[in-house]
Amino acid sequence: MSETESQPTAASGEAIATPAPDTSGSEIRALAIGVAGWIVPGLGHVLQKMWGRGILIFVTVGALVLLGAGMRGNVFTSGGDDAFDKLGYAADLGTGSFYFLARSLEKRGPDVSHAAGDYGTRFLATAGVLNLLAALHAFEAARGRKA
Repeated sequence: MSETESQPTAASGEAIATPAPDTSGSEIRALAIGVAGWIVPGLGHVLQKMWGRGILIFVTVGALVLLGAGMRGNVFTSGGDDAFDKLGYAADLGTGSFYFLARSLEKRGPDVSHAAGDYGTRFLATAGVLNLLAALHAFEAARGRKA
């Protein structure tokens, strides 16, 4: 089709011109900003000159990862056998490059037999989910849908 698509209205049956989806450079830029925000927490916002939000995301996700790994929380790997291991891996991977930091800090392995290790596992998962939400916000802000 052309730049606009025609859709009939329910009341009169006349066609209304609606704009076609934007697949220009702005969509690619928005996607790149979202991916950058996932890889380095807060970078998507920094690239859009949202300095305070970007720094806050970086510090918060970093602190959660350091606390979680320091408490000997479980950093999941891709070799999980059940659905919870795979879900934990997806949450941990949400931290982007901080996932590798958490893996490198896990020298003695996880210790979820104690409350601290169990809380550490939750801190790591929370960091990943928070970073994924922040990257999604950066993507939507780059598209002009969020402020």
